[in-house]
Amino acid sequence: MNYYLGIDIGTLGTKVLMVDAIGTVVAEHTAEYDLSQPQNGWAEQDPQLWWDATVEGVKAVLSKVKADKVKGIGFSGQMHGLVMLDENGEVIRPAILWCDTRTGKECEQITQLVGKERLIQITANPALSGFTASKIMWVKNNEPHNYAKCRKILLPKDYIRYKLCDVFATEVSDASGMQLLDIANRCWSDEVLEKLSIDKNLLAPVYESVEVTGHITETAAQLTGLCKGTPVVGGGGDNAAAAVGTGVVSDGKAFTTIGTSGVVFAHTSKMEIDKGGRVHTFCCAVPGQWHVMGVTQAAGLSLKWYRDNFCSEEIAKAEKLGVDPYVLMDKEAESVDIGCDKLIYLPYLNGERTPHLDNNARGVFAGLAVMHGKKQMIRAVMEGVTYSLRDCIEVLKEMNVPLSDMAACGGGSKSPLWRQMLADVFGLKVKTLTSNQGAALGAAILAMVGTGEYKTVEAACDVIIKEKDVHQPQHNNTEKYNKVYRVFTQLYPALKDSFKVLADL
Repeated sequence: MNYYLGIDIGTLGTKVLMVDAIGTVVAEHTAEYDLSQPQNGWAEQDPQLWWDATVEGVKAVLSKVKADKVKGIGFSGQMHGLVMLDENGEVIRPAILWCDTRTGKECEQITQLVGKERLIQITANPALSGFTASKIMWVKNNEPHNYAKCRKILLPKDYIRYKLCDVFATEVSDASGMQLLDIANRCWSDEVLEKLSIDKNLLAPVYESVEVTGHITETAAQLTGLCKGTPVVGGGGDNAAAAVGTGVVSDGKAFTTIGTSGVVFAHTSKMEIDKGGRVHTFCCAVPGQWHVMGVTQAAGLSLKWYRDNFCSEEIAKAEKLGVDPYVLMDKEAESVDIGCDKLIYLPYLNGERTPHLDNNARGVFAGLAVMHGKKQMIRAVMEGVTYSLRDCIEVLKEMNVPLSDMAACGGGSKSPLWRQMLADVFGLKVKTLTSNQGAALGAAILAMVGTGEYKTVEAACDVIIKEKDVHQPQHNNTEKYNKVYRVFTQLYPALKDSFKVLADL
């Protein structure tokens, strides 16, 4: 039996997953670490943390299988992070992460230099503080001594590739989030680079996600226990790899993640761009194809915020019963009718991305009355998050992105109530999968394809990805939710100016 590694370089930990050729998990190991926030709105990390965690994880899983049985390695990773190396391949400064928001002025600068419409035409997205281009410009503007020393710019997972293989390489899905890639042609944009005065030689060559990009070096083999020469494929950004790990690799298929943030991710064989920049269009991990992704900033975060601040009784009771507090909160929400007795929640605790692109937006309970208690508010939070994800769906429909099959992922997908809510509000079948390994499994599948275990990503997913629970939309429920959703969509426009005034107080 052949075995494959999926290495997922996350924001708070690195996971190493070992699977066999049909996706059965043989071993896994996660090593955690912290991020640094030296100033308000900043988020940085020492790349050495990723490397130490990778070495630890690989050693751990190789205790289960001999290294010569590992036939390929794939990567997944947190996107957008800026890693800068000097002429000796040494890290110049801590990596600036995806969640760092210091680059507002640089986003304005990029928009001015390239032009808003032209930037979206080429990179399929407006200038955003999370993307790598604005971080590069920030270093140019604020740390010119560091920029002058820079000889190579890498993304987080591609730094680990460099450490393992001694090569500079990236792949199309992660490179899409740098805002320097020509998304249609799947290559660096000479026009954007020229207008931003960024030397193309600083960037790594771009591969497709299944292409072999390098091989384990003698040094890396000694440190990790891997065999020298083991092939390493391109891999994917975290969401692109998660799409492979959930079987979202052909038209009509999509997934919804309810984690801290919420994501609606849909595969498309035809590149579609939203001219308003409300959703992201990126190259996906299937060669020659794309995905479109909408994001709501505070999905699971909204329910966690409510739990932490208002559900001390549930937390205490759950501890005595040995269950998750969310299980008890689910039961309370289940006792409330759709519409929460005319209470609506806007989940904009951290501003919003899709469809509003408004950092000033904030959370709201609308319609709050004396009759409302904890159980109505819990359900209102869950419904409000679901409506915000429906907003993403509506943008995809406007773009004619096909949607017929939806997988549910993330912590929120553990709730049967929330999964049924998604099915009813979306009007789509919503399923869970037998495996919850997501991005790490997707990275391993990409390694299988790149090394010849399967001919295509689709063929691999047909064998490996299996349905578990399925929720069909209930027509009567959908009609009730639609009435509330129409009111939900009216609230943000009515409050937009007030949010701006609040921000300026």
